[in-house]
Amino acid sequence: METTVLLDNVRRYIQLTPAEEKTFLSFFEFKKIKKKQFLLHQRSICPATAFVLNGCLRGYTIDDNGFEHILQFAPQDWWIADMYSVLSGNPGNLNIDAIEDTEVLLLPRDVREKLFEQIPKTERYFRILMEKSLISIRQRLMDNFSLSAVERYKLFSKTYPTIVHTLPQKYIASYIGVTPEFFSKMKKELLAKRR
Repeated sequence: METTVLLDNVRRYIQLTPAEEKTFLSFFEFKKIKKKQFLLHQRSICPATAFVLNGCLRGYTIDDNGFEHILQFAPQDWWIADMYSVLSGNPGNLNIDAIEDTEVLLLPRDVREKLFEQIPKTERYFRILMEKSLISIRQRLMDNFSLSAVERYKLFSKTYPTIVHTLPQKYIASYIGVTPEFFSKMKKELLAKRR
């Protein structure tokens, strides 16, 4: 299990001693998720936040008409969870599944507080992540109201540069809020303009 990815992520925001790093990692559970396997189903209580070591997960909802609405992708070095469920303890609205074989470290919700008690500075780390997530969600909401599909696609490409060329087009279309057919046509027009 390669934990360097997580520790490198933590080091961007806080400094832990080698002993604290070892203790920090002891709170996590390693899990392999096969392609198309679920980490979380809609209307379930989210048991943990997940950090992606390698692979890619997606978080999405399914509306009453059966349409998927992708809210987030989590490639390597990203966190994902249904935070409403994690924080409230209530069933959430998010499905999380693997787009490809993926390895994650899970931080169970029932041990988070123990982690904060043992290593208080980790609370700052998670606060910074939550603040960044809140800003990102708010900005995405504003972008969905004010930007064209082309502009939303360009932003998607900036946000997810490591996976933009490997994801199925229908997933990108769902994320930017257009039909796969519209996305395909839009992408052809963008490619034609570049020539």
